[in-house]
Amino acid sequence: MKNKSAVLFLLPGSVLLIFFLFIPLCSVLWPTIFEEGLSFSAYIDFFKDEYYVEILVRTLRIAIIATIVCAIMGVPTSYFISRCSKKWKGILIAVSMFPMLTNSVVRSFAWINILGKNGIINKLLMAVGLIEEPLSMLYTEFSVLMGTIYLFLPIMIMTLVGVMDNIDNDLMEAAESLGGSKLRSFIEVVLPLSVPGIITGSVLVFTGALTAYTTPQLLGGNKSLVLATFIYQRAMTLNDWRGAGVIAFIMIVITLVVMKVLNTLAAHLDRRGENNA
Repeated sequence: MKNKSAVLFLLPGSVLLIFFLFIPLCSVLWPTIFEEGLSFSAYIDFFKDEYYVEILVRTLRIAIIATIVCAIMGVPTSYFISRCSKKWKGILIAVSMFPMLTNSVVRSFAWINILGKNGIINKLLMAVGLIEEPLSMLYTEFSVLMGTIYLFLPIMIMTLVGVMDNIDNDLMEAAESLGGSKLRSFIEVVLPLSVPGIITGSVLVFTGALTAYTTPQLLGGNKSLVLATFIYQRAMTLNDWRGAGVIAFIMIVITLVVMKVLNTLAAHLDRRGENNA
């Protein structure tokens, strides 16, 4: 009886996923493999083209660097927030969440005003005499990376705050009482306990950075294409839906592989912690 009830509860969501996700996805991916019989020539051609591989590598590089930077910045920030009083914790969480409440287009235009040749950074550098001509920071891989980090850092912080809340502060006090400095105690006590949360946040940041479209489009343009903007170009500009499907499938595979690797690592670390206990 319970199994039947569970199936009934799952049925509406399953139907929606099948009709609005699975079927459209198959209709896009099917021609990439079965155009004239079973063939993987489209994928082979993709990896043979240096231009396509360059875009793939650029996308992975941006996603990986953004994930690492978000983790490095998110861990101490989330720990500080978790150790504040309830009043300040609420304020700091709201401040951290504020960028997520703003449309990504608005955030990207804000970065255009910051990184542009007439932007804040160039004006400041010229005012203090460090440069004589404006730097070309916009429509580069650097600008896409900055926008991506700004976009996904709040996700990493929010993921880690809950993890840090569950770490007993007495552990830090015990480590310090044994002669460890605050930094050493944090590295050897808090950091290992927060690894599962870091991995979860890394999965969210990496998959988001890998598939982001608006920020790379506005900050990178056609000079710094990533896979998401390349899909749009192939499908909407060149009407090459088969080529767009190939890119989409490659992105899906990369995302699934990374999620599997990180989730396996998290499970391994959890089991190791239980064994040590």
